[in-house]
Amino acid sequence: MLTVLFVPMKLPSKGSEVTALSKDSAPNESLFSIFKLFFALGWVSFGGPAAHIGYFRQTFVEKMQWLSDEEYAQMVALSQFLPGPGSSQVGFAVGYQRAGLGGGIMAFLGFTLPSIILMIALALLSSQLTESSYFQSLVHGLKLLAVVVVADAAWGMYKNFCQQKLTVALCISTAVALLLFQSVITQIVILLAAALIGVRYLANPELRSTQSSIKLSYFPIGLFFALLFGLPLMTWLSPSLQLFSDFFQAGSLVFGGGHVVLPLLQNIVGDQITQDVFLTGYAAAQAVPGPMFTFATYIGYALLPNAPIWGAIIATLGVFIPGFLLLVGVLKHWQQLAKVPAISGALNGVNAAVVGLLIAALYQPVFISAVIEPIDFAWVLAGGLLLKQFKLPIVWMVAFFAIAGLITPFVQNLI
Repeated sequence: MLTVLFVPMKLPSKGSEVTALSKDSAPNESLFSIFKLFFALGWVSFGGPAAHIGYFRQTFVEKMQWLSDEEYAQMVALSQFLPGPGSSQVGFAVGYQRAGLGGGIMAFLGFTLPSIILMIALALLSSQLTESSYFQSLVHGLKLLAVVVVADAAWGMYKNFCQQKLTVALCISTAVALLLFQSVITQIVILLAAALIGVRYLANPELRSTQSSIKLSYFPIGLFFALLFGLPLMTWLSPSLQLFSDFFQAGSLVFGGGHVVLPLLQNIVGDQITQDVFLTGYAAAQAVPGPMFTFATYIGYALLPNAPIWGAIIATLGVFIPGFLLLVGVLKHWQQLAKVPAISGALNGVNAAVVGLLIAALYQPVFISAVIEPIDFAWVLAGGLLLKQFKLPIVWMVAFFAIAGLITPFVQNLI
């Protein structure tokens, strides 16, 4: 469920403490300003989960300096252990860290709303737009942008979190394992192994243990399980509740990111909609910016024909809420546990493994789905130059690759 983009960053000093993800330590931010920032990102965050986390880092670590690299890496690592939309969970965690639960909700709404709007529009237009050759060329260009973004992310994280022989070995081993054995189980096993190795060899003895002060709150996790097992018993009350329950179940079982939700939703909807409608929605979700989980928006629109907008909203909330409930429950524990020496070592190990996850994601699905012809790689190299040397803002990078995608067929005819 990993996804990321990174940019050059200030290296943390050796022996620096792992900073807890505490919203109380950060200045309060107005909820509207958080919504605006994430709303702007939601319109330009093409490239899937691996790119989204990179956009977040560029904005909130590099530009806004809301977070340190350590704090951000903890959020990314945590999102890998929980079911749900990984990149959206990271965005929610950033908002939560900045302004509490309201900030998390505003971050989610801002980042997801553009994708929801576009998915509903595409549902209205159906296949007329998605079958257009110009639209497909545009999407291809934006996939090339994702290659640049994820490569930059992987390099930036590598420089920060792989500074020892052991962390480099964890990074490369993770990438190799995931490239050879692509499964969610492999990812979970590797992250757990990296955490155990970190506890043994990468712990920071200078940190004070705060185990005695840890207070656990189980309400969000309890609510998650209550809804998970209770909703199916109440679906007879209304079609809307049935729809919400179905998508809540799907969101609760998705380990591995947005693409994994495809088979789950396919089993849920069955023959309620045609295969063409289902696959068109999946293609549309890959074409628009924002989280892949808004695939549920398109399906919800089709499943409730008497109130399609309402169906889209219910399905979207149903598939996102489980991951956020678990995140809120675990994030509070994470903030305190990060100060325990053994946990700091586990985080160091997991951070190195996360870099390996990024490297594997850079190759598949990002690189092999975008770079097909030599001209594609030429655009990637040009884009890397614009991003790294000329510091071109993301908005202009989007424009550059959109134009590149549109003109590529004409350029190929000339060469």
